[in-house]
Amino acid sequence: MGYVQEARENHVKKKVEEALRSKMKQKALKECDQYTSKYAQCASGKTISVVWQCRKQAKELNDCLHQYTNDAVLEEMKRKYMLQENEKGSVGV
Repeated sequence: MGYVQEARENHVKKKVEEALRSKMKQKALKECDQYTSKYAQCASGKTISVVWQCRKQAKELNDCLHQYTNDAVLEEMKRKYMLQENEKGSVGV
């Protein structure tokens, strides 16, 4: 499948893309809750030292979040959205 064809198939309106991004972020936070808690616990009561004292927890959290918030995940969400929209459109015909 060519790039142009793939881009057309996954093209969604800006508001839809924003909603999908928001949904993607919510899922990531939910899936990475344990890492968020570890980082928050490490950062509690610290100020500037949090940067070096919680580096490990921050990296774990970022690695986890990146699994759920990247371009491939967003493109897959767009693809599923477009399939649902196409199914809705074909049902009404």
